[in-house]
Amino acid sequence: MAESTTESTGRNESEGGKLGSGPGRVLVWFYGVFTVAAASRSIVQMIQDFGKAPLAYVLSAVAAVVYGFITFSLVRGGERLRRTALVCCAAELVFVLTVGTWTLADKSAFPDATVWSDYGAGYLLIPVILPVLGMLWLRRNRAAA
Repeated sequence: MAESTTESTGRNESEGGKLGSGPGRVLVWFYGVFTVAAASRSIVQMIQDFGKAPLAYVLSAVAAVVYGFITFSLVRGGERLRRTALVCCAAELVFVLTVGTWTLADKSAFPDATVWSDYGAGYLLIPVILPVLGMLWLRRNRAAA
């Protein structure tokens, strides 16, 4: 079956949904939920008492941006976004492991929790599992993007 290219996007019509289809839909859902959760958490915390734990609140905002970009990449598809999302998932895992270890080693460093505190224990450890699953899915679908 021949694939056609849309003039508005320059992408194959079948290209967009492959990363976000099948098991990818579950990833899209989780990343979408975590985008909203991290953004909401950081916005409320920054408005209420930014001075209490600015690093924690900024890290939650960074998490929201990373989650949002990965969500967009999975929905939109395409090889360039797939590769960029793969890098974002790897960076997300590094952040989760770094912040998780830091919060366990020095509780005083974070007067308030972030999405990535204690490896995401406040979110059922999903923040440490999600980037691994994301990287596996993105690598598996490199030809499908």
